[in-house]
Amino acid sequence: MATKSKKPAEITTESLASFKEDVLKKYPPKVARKRSKQFLLNEFQGEDAPLIEANVRTIPGIITMRGCTYAGCKGVILGPTRDIVNITHGPIGCGFYSWLTRRNQTRPDTETSENFIPYAFSTDMNENDIVFGGEKKLKAAIREAYALFKPKAMAIFATCPVGLIGDDVNAVARDMKQELNDQGIDINIFAFSCEGYKGVSQSAGHHIANNQIFTHVVGTSDTVVEGKYRINMLGEYNIGGDAFVIEDLMHRCGITINATFSGNSTYDDFARAHTADLNCIMCHRSINYVAEMMEIKYGIPWIKVNFIGVESTIKSMRKIAEYFGDQELKDKVEQVIAEEMPAVDAALKDIKPRTEGKTAMLFVGGSRAHHYQDLFREMGMTTLAAGYEFAHRDDYEGRKVIPSIKVDADSRNIEELDVHPDPELFKPRKSAEELKALDECGFEFKDYHGMMPDMKPESLVIDDLNQYEADELVKKFRPDVFCAGIKEKFSIQKMGIPMKQLHSYDSGGPYAGFAGAINFYQEIDRLVNTKVWGYMKAPWQKKPELVASYAWNDA
Repeated sequence: MATKSKKPAEITTESLASFKEDVLKKYPPKVARKRSKQFLLNEFQGEDAPLIEANVRTIPGIITMRGCTYAGCKGVILGPTRDIVNITHGPIGCGFYSWLTRRNQTRPDTETSENFIPYAFSTDMNENDIVFGGEKKLKAAIREAYALFKPKAMAIFATCPVGLIGDDVNAVARDMKQELNDQGIDINIFAFSCEGYKGVSQSAGHHIANNQIFTHVVGTSDTVVEGKYRINMLGEYNIGGDAFVIEDLMHRCGITINATFSGNSTYDDFARAHTADLNCIMCHRSINYVAEMMEIKYGIPWIKVNFIGVESTIKSMRKIAEYFGDQELKDKVEQVIAEEMPAVDAALKDIKPRTEGKTAMLFVGGSRAHHYQDLFREMGMTTLAAGYEFAHRDDYEGRKVIPSIKVDADSRNIEELDVHPDPELFKPRKSAEELKALDECGFEFKDYHGMMPDMKPESLVIDDLNQYEADELVKKFRPDVFCAGIKEKFSIQKMGIPMKQLHSYDSGGPYAGFAGAINFYQEIDRLVNTKVWGYMKAPWQKKPELVASYAWNDA
């Protein structure tokens, strides 16, 4: 670890390449060969992107920043949904870990509307349950939860011990749904085989969760919300209130958000998702396959959007308006943009003299490590290094590489649903002629260009960063701000570098849209310009650790 603040190394292609070489020398040769494929200098030129290895298991013994499959399923996807009782079948620690850890916000319609987000439901498995099985305990928990809360739906989540001892959560869910239905109770109960070890990372949990929501919930309601332009917002989880900002922008434009997957969401939102006219994807990694399946089954096209950063927000708003092709909508979008820009311009005029030329590093899951570079760019800041915790190659290089991605055993471990057009609900939202006209105008459906094309050549891209590499990055290049998650927060701050959580936003946010961008500008300005970091003294700086060597006795 660092002992004193040193002058950062100059950022050049040579210094970055040298850093990679020095870091890899610390690993055993076999580990270094594997790690080198996930650790590269961004040399994207035109259509040719350097190949990065992603979505591979973390090397045992390395302290990674990833979460588990269960965390991705329960904590990320189902966590923000307020009226589904989510029961963790497993030890209490697993249930607590995924409870309110991401600052998902929600806004019930009335004071008496269901909101189960403040509760942590768990079967609290103990040693006896591990030995003798926990299915009876799970059934008792479902009965108890229904008696107390009377929810319209329940979701059951398997944890590592459950998979190891063989408890069948899906069978229990079916049995309990039948039992309650036989009593005249209208309830949907479904389960997720999302044991923590099941996939490479939390990305597997996202996939498992969305598959089950698509199978058991989407398309089960005939309700159609009023609105001339109806969209679904996919991959937006309402951290710190982001979804509220996006909902407000869309409302002012006359666009109705039919369902959000899954920020500020409800069971009924999911059930009627098939009635939307367009799917808009925020986080490409966590949900792109849902958009693909909804297009096949229901005929809903999808586009990639981004409401993080002012320019990206404007592009996304205009793209949605262009899809619907209504001049009245286009004019309204431009009016809303014009109303928002004076406050943005004033904020940038204030903070940019203090942030221009400063540097950032971003290692965040989902698409955030890409999206937030837009905000830093608007502030005149440079991203030196970035990477994802649980990305696949297409998140780095763009969707054009999907055909070349090898399907390995870990990927086959996640069920791929066999989806066909629904005989009753399939309805193409655009005719072939309309789609062709949009294509000729340069409109892009179902595409994502990836993070690396948007980064400077003089930058590092590192997949699945670990603690050692994070420490070395900070020691050598001394970024003005480091963005990652809670596991990295305090070690980075002890090295005298401000650290911003972009998984849960610490106590800040929202950062989406125009108002969110202003919040972010001001917060980063305070972080990178306060002098307190220069006074930081980590414990090992105040009192150096003792160093000793082994004395071997061959006798």
